[in-house]
This record gives sequence, structure tokens and C-alpha cells, in this order.
Amino acid sequence: MLRAVNTAFTVLDETDDYIVVDKPAPLQIHPGAPNGTPTLWHGLKDLLAYEIANGGQVSIVNRLDRETSGTVLVAKHAASARLFGMAMQERKIHKTYHAIVHGWPEWESLDLNAPILRKGEVTESPIWVKQMVHDDGAPCETLFRTLRRVEHERAGKLALVEARPVTGRMHQIRVHLSHLGLPILGDKIYGLDERCYLEFIETSWTPELEARHFFSRQALHSHQLEIEAEGFRGKWECEVPGEMREFLNLDS
Repeated sequence: MLRAVNTAFTVLDETDDYIVVDKPAPLQIHPGAPNGTPTLWHGLKDLLAYEIANGGQVSIVNRLDRETSGTVLVAKHAASARLFGMAMQERKIHKTYHAIVHGWPEWESLDLNAPILRKGEVTESPIWVKQMVHDDGAPCETLFRTLRRVEHERAGKLALVEARPVTGRMHQIRVHLSHLGLPILGDKIYGLDERCYLEFIETSWTPELEARHFFSRQALHSHQLEIEAEGFRGKWECEVPGEMREFLNLDS
């Protein structure tokens, strides 16, 4: 089982303008409340204390869910924050994710255009933040590719899928995969049983919940980040983390 907080992020690249890190799960990106658990922001603030004391800042460009691991780009001063922010608005930052899903896709590649909105806008939902595919939703596009299919001794048929979001909607990859009948392993909201999320809120993580999920967090990883901005190009990636590789036996 994952620790409640794993603060051991890894630096992938660093210059005077930015730092790129591999964020572990379940480390939260930003503080949610005063005196809360440690976050990536806290760790970066400590690591970049010298730069901050000399006018620098910590501006996290691409935000990941607490339970999503992987590549995070951070601007170290106002000029780079503006550059990367504009690139994000102009869709010049391209992201590639890897996910372990329940089931075997019937396709090798798929371009899914399926609009998304908050489920509670059109029907009852016990989970306020839950999104769903609906014709009245905002346009949403994700490119998928099947990387591997495996048979797991406990979880049954699983697949490793690549996801490249073209748009940037809330929970986009998770919603689209669930819509395709391929929910992400360990996803408490869009997985096999949303009641697990409600129980998690009440009881926190328990061995019984993990047994029903097979995995201690949503198996989604930010594998690659590529940016093409004015006068700047960069590309960074980090491999699927050990707990996901072990579950799929990828190193055998």
C-alpha cells in the first residue's frame, strides 16, 4: 500500500528558468488547507529557497491529481511563468499519459471526440465533482493507443493504454476511458464502483477498499510533456513508476 504522503519527488531537469520533476502518488500538488499534509509546492519551496529569496517563485504549470504520478513543469520566475502560461492557453503544451485499465480495448488506436459535463447538471449524482460524457457538454478529445494487454491473476484482463488529451477538461482521460468501458485501475470515482469513493471519504483508505480496487491509487501516470513556445522547445518524460510496472509485470 502507498504511504499516506510520499514526498520523494525526483528532479528530471533544471535550468535558471524552470524545473521539471517526477511527482509520486499520492502527493498533492498545492496546499488545500493551512497546516495540512506536505505537498509538492512545499517541497519545491524548500528546494528553491535561494531562488525565491532572490525574487524567484514557484509556478506549477501542469497540475496533476493527487493520485496521478509523473512529469510536472514548474516555472522559477515570472517571465517563464508567462511564457509557459501562454503556451498552455494556445495548446502548445502536449501531454502523454499511461494508464492501466480494466478490460482489453478492441482497438489499437482511437480518436475519441466526446463532450463532457458535470453529471449533477443532468442527473442525480452522489459525487458532486463527477463528470460524464453528454451531448450538452464542452467539446473534449483524447487520442488513445493500446500498448499492452495482460491477464492479471486477481484483476483479470488489464491493458496499458497511452492517452494524449487534445483538450484539457476536468478528469478528461478518466471520464473518456470509463465511457469506453475501460475504467482506470484503482479509480475511486470512475472505476468499477463509485461507492468506493464515498466509503473512502468516510473511512479513508482501508485494506478492504484496496482489495476491491486491486490497487492503492488510480493507475494514471503523466509519462511525457512537450512544449513548443516562442523561442523555446522542451521535451521531458519519466517511465511508468515501479508500483504500476510491478502490477503489470512489465519488467519480465
